[in-house]
Amino acid sequence: MEQLCFFPETGQSKDLPNHLLEYKPGVFNLRQSDALLKQFITQTPWKQQVRMMYTKEVITPRLTAWYGDPEAYDYQSLGKTKPYSWTPELLLIKDVVEHIAGVTFNSVLLNYYRDGNDSVAWHSDKEEILGKNPIIASVSFGQVRSFDIRNKDNHHAKYSVKLEHGSFLLMKAGLQENWEHRIAKSVKPMKPRINLTFRIVK
Repeated sequence: MEQLCFFPETGQSKDLPNHLLEYKPGVFNLRQSDALLKQFITQTPWKQQVRMMYTKEVITPRLTAWYGDPEAYDYQSLGKTKPYSWTPELLLIKDVVEHIAGVTFNSVLLNYYRDGNDSVAWHSDKEEILGKNPIIASVSFGQVRSFDIRNKDNHHAKYSVKLEHGSFLLMKAGLQENWEHRIAKSVKPMKPRINLTFRIVK
């Protein structure tokens, strides 16, 4: 059974490893964030993925949508899905994200966490198509959720970042190789949250 999140909703872990993560709250203001949250929820062609876990088909506990350049089609965890074309809103966010990160991305995965039951289990983004030591930029709108990371070899080495409405998180080179991350289920009622993870598909 997946562990539930008992972290408070505000504040970050002490001694957050800045060589692996960069967090910036309020990159998008409240008005922008509210409008984008509403638009993504109502206008995105959301799908719920089915994956094989061992010998069982499992429905992912969140909704997803994949956007990007035409060549960014081979995203393994979405079953080699062809991306939707960029929307004006996504291009606006992409421009802001690339300016902060100093990286040009060619695709974005949207995740819709509808309530506290929606989650993503411990994992690292190490698909072959992302290349070695991938850099991934994340933007969050809506409910504050805890982004937890732990060292693959030492689970006592762990940190938590509260991803706030309109915030930016950069997962730097080396994080995916040596660390896992998750968004845990919550013991508290949760409102909707949209997360965008910008990636470079090789």
